[in-house]
Amino acid sequence: MHNTSNKKYSPYISFNRTQWSTLGENNNDASLNDINLGSLQGINERLSLKEVTEIYLPLTQLVRLHYLNKKDLHRTSNNFFGLKTNKVPFIIGIAGSVAVGKSTTARIIQYLISQWIDKLNVELVATDGFLYPNEQLESKGLMAKKGFPESYDVVKLLSFLSELKSGKTEVKAPVYSHLKYNILPDKEQVINSPDVVIVEGVNVLSPPKQAKKQIKTFISDFFDLSIYIDANESDIEKWYIERFNLLRRTAFTNSESYFQKYANLSEEEALQIAHRIWNEINRVNLIENILPTKNRADLILTKGEGHSVSEINIRKL
Repeated sequence: MHNTSNKKYSPYISFNRTQWSTLGENNNDASLNDINLGSLQGINERLSLKEVTEIYLPLTQLVRLHYLNKKDLHRTSNNFFGLKTNKVPFIIGIAGSVAVGKSTTARIIQYLISQWIDKLNVELVATDGFLYPNEQLESKGLMAKKGFPESYDVVKLLSFLSELKSGKTEVKAPVYSHLKYNILPDKEQVINSPDVVIVEGVNVLSPPKQAKKQIKTFISDFFDLSIYIDANESDIEKWYIERFNLLRRTAFTNSESYFQKYANLSEEEALQIAHRIWNEINRVNLIENILPTKNRADLILTKGEGHSVSEINIRKL
């Protein structure tokens, strides 16, 4: 049923698209009647119902198995230890490069889980909100490394995750504006009694980097399931350039946009700048910090042409 060639010692079971799409065909309780693909896909993606049906439905069925097992383990552990603890959410971490489609994957998973018969409260949190504000990044000399592990307030992020896993009823997360390219100081995301929380960000599987503080806890220590979105570097670069050009003609034209300076560039100038940003910042982050964490994930989705998933690798139990 699964591919094993050249992967004799791999900790993963590999499925190609055809094999994966047949999983759980008769065990689907999610309705796609009201799905709005446009609200789920990224700006330069063309999400299809076929992709949702063949890739993400089996994926969320697998998530459900993990969710139910974790819920049962929590109950039986409480009985064993004689404890009465609050409900704790099942936390899913999603990692991968800039422009690889993490946010789209997160939104699809959030939608499909919300369709389960349990009617769960599913929250989506982007780790962008835990970046240091631009003013602090400037003072630390980290503006050119925005998105690198050291540009995040790891202590605040770990505190947020710890509160979730402690069963705290209301937890708050800071909010990031891609338009302003900065944290919004007067806005918070309030999360109340979630059943599932999806945490999405480029470096959620990376070891923490915090100047003058020794942090031995990983962000991923709080995850019940971790997913890495993978693709060839050449494809990711192409998607990044496509997205940059689309934003240049749309969001960058907004007078409040941090990147308005790019809106009136010629096609050639925009292409040069996009390639420079990719090569000097995003590619470096991918090679040095993001890609090395791929094999820490429980599940790897490998994308190809058009953001279509071509291979799925599941960590062996």
